[in-house]
Formats: sequence, C-alpha cells, structure tokens
Amino acid sequence: MALIRRSLPHPGADARTVDYGDRVKIALMDSGIGLLAAAAAVRRLRPDADLVLSSDPDGMPWGPRTPADVTEHALAVARAAAVHRPDALIVACNTASVHALPALRAELEPGVPVIGTVPAIKPAAVGGGPFAIWATPATTGSPYQRDLIRDFADGIDVTEVPCPGLADAVQHADEEAVDRAIAAAAALTPGEARAVVLGCTHYELVAERIRTAVRPHGLPPVVLHGSAEAVAAQALRRIGAQPAPAAAPGAALTVLLSGRHSALPGAALAYAEGRLLDTVDVAR
Repeated sequence: MALIRRSLPHPGADARTVDYGDRVKIALMDSGIGLLAAAAAVRRLRPDADLVLSSDPDGMPWGPRTPADVTEHALAVARAAAVHRPDALIVACNTASVHALPALRAELEPGVPVIGTVPAIKPAAVGGGPFAIWATPATTGSPYQRDLIRDFADGIDVTEVPCPGLADAVQHADEEAVDRAIAAAAALTPGEARAVVLGCTHYELVAERIRTAVRPHGLPPVVLHGSAEAVAAQALRRIGAQPAPAAAPGAALTVLLSGRHSALPGAALAYAEGRLLDTVDVAR
C-alpha cells in the first residue's frame, strides 16, 4: 500500500521539507527498553520504516525523579533523536508523557509531531469491569491516573495495582526478578478482574507472563490493554502514512543510549520485540 504524499517543515532547516514518498523515519524515546514494544509495532505496520531509538540508561529510572527533572532528561533524549531528523517522535514512556509532553511539543512541533503514551484505561472501560491497572508505585494512586479513571471509567470497579521493581527487572532482563514482581502484583489483582491495563511500557514486553499469572482457574484469559499498537498507528496517521505490508531494502535502525550511538542492548534481545528489530541494519 502506498504512502499518502505530503510535506512538513522540519526544525532547524527552514527551507527544507520532507516528501513522504517511499520512506518513513520514526523516532521513539524512553528512559530504557520500554520503547521496544512501540518500535516493534511500528515495524509491523511499516516494515520499511527507518527507526531511531533514543533512551537514557545513564539517567534511568525516571519514575522517582521530580517532574522538572523528568522533563530535563526527556528533552535531552528527544534532542538526541531530533538530530536524525525523524518524521515523528513517539514518547514511549508513561512518566515522560505525564510530565514532559508539553515541553517536548513546544520544542519540536510543528516540525516533528510528538505522540505521547496514555494508559489504555478508556478501551478497558469500554469492555466493562472490573479491571485492574498495573503501574509503577509512583503512578499508582497519582492524580494523573485517578483523573483518567474518573474521566473514562467512572462507576466501574477499578483496582490500582503497584508493581515495585517490575520495570527495573524487565529493563535488565532479570528473569527471576520479573517472576517475583509479577507474582506480587498478581496477588494484589482481584480474581474477578477480566482485564488488566499495562500502565508502563516496560510491562508490555512481558505481557504473556502477566496474562498467565492473572488467569483465573477455569476461566478465559484476562484481556490485556497496552498502548504500543495505538501509539504506532497514531504516529503514522500524524504524518499521513498508511501501513505497508512488505519490507523495503535498507530500513535502518539507529540506537542512541544517552546520546551515544550503540547496538541494541543485550537485554533488549531477551524479548521478541528486540529480536524483531535486530533483523535490520544498525546505523552508525
């Protein structure tokens, strides 16, 4: 399927425009490897898309930081990605989307559309309840999350489940720590919950392990609601691109770790999403 052709200006080069012909470049940012789920979703929709993955291993985790500090780190990661002149930037991080999205948009738009990540509370609520929201301790019970529940799930039985250590365990591909954190969160999840919202992008990398842990005996699997597919589709919509079923030769992967060019971290290859991305050429 062909791209819709149009042009948008890019910052820092007033006379330059990008013609969306046969190539697309999407950047994604996060504190760590939580961006893999959305990057893999973009790859499935546009196998020919060049990807820029910009993360902050030197500064993570972002969750315990103040909003101002999160914004500072997020801007640094976004600026590193912007040097590569992407057509859109996905903020594949719930924490950065909460605290830094206005600053990122003020700096990069309209030249580079910025797409944030919101926990999938609205689609979970459409399915009725009860459901649970797994999130970091900093997000669980926060005004931001409570506002989303009020706006989209008012009157539905919703359980907020803190998941201490889960994002960190996923980041380091620590299998035993992942199992412990999932088991602890599953123990706090009501047995009658028919859906779980994955409120941290790292959690989507271990989605099937979560589904297994919360599946009630003798009942159908619990529905998991992540954000990766939605933000990937939204990024393509923002630049006027349609899905393309076939890969084009030369799709590149640029990996930036706190601004430094790198290969994919070893931990990323522990997940199917990382292995999918590892099949393309790494740009240096």
